[in-house]
Amino acid sequence: MNLQIAMDFLFQLRENNNRNWFNTNKDLYNDAKNEFEEFVNILIPTARKIDPEIDVVSAKECTFRIFRDVRFSKNKSPYKINFGAFISKGGRKSPFAGYYVHLQPGESFVGGGVYMPESKYLRAIRTKIYGNVVEYKGIINSVLFKKYFSDIYGEKLKSAPRDFSKDFPDIELLKNKHYAVTHRVDDSFWTSEKLIDNLTEIFEAQLEFIRFLNDAIRNEIGARKN
Repeated sequence: MNLQIAMDFLFQLRENNNRNWFNTNKDLYNDAKNEFEEFVNILIPTARKIDPEIDVVSAKECTFRIFRDVRFSKNKSPYKINFGAFISKGGRKSPFAGYYVHLQPGESFVGGGVYMPESKYLRAIRTKIYGNVVEYKGIINSVLFKKYFSDIYGEKLKSAPRDFSKDFPDIELLKNKHYAVTHRVDDSFWTSEKLIDNLTEIFEAQLEFIRFLNDAIRNEIGARKN
């Protein structure tokens, strides 16, 4: 699998992020979109072998639209300059943690977890870490995890989250606003003959982290149903 067409299109879009250019080059976009979706369709079965909880079967359940919502943004560029897909139980709109690929010339990464979780799920994750901190630390400090992910991505609270004691010895682990990880990759990553093999190892490195998060999210969903 080779994503050169998608990469070339994104490079050109970055330099010409306007509707006139996009409409004139709609065929280029369609070729790039089709290539990326074909790639995701190949990747999904690989992800499902690693994590059997994943229940999506097609790229359409996982890929994000390229069109930006500019209504409340100072940046009025009409298009995203990346292709992205989130492979998880329930697909891209699911509350569950999953595996993410982000294709963007010079800014690509592979990651996963949960980004901007709803407050109820964020609290559930923090509660699970609080009660299972040895297990969690073992996951995020494992050799394979650390090979790809140096830390948890994103902003952190400046103080202890509400309803959690600031005296908890591992309080820093509860301050994350997101429980997600990212591993930067260069452009050649997407044209390598070992692309799927390389992604497989990065996904495998996240498996226990994803399972831990999803246990917390699943418990929260179950508690609200009862």
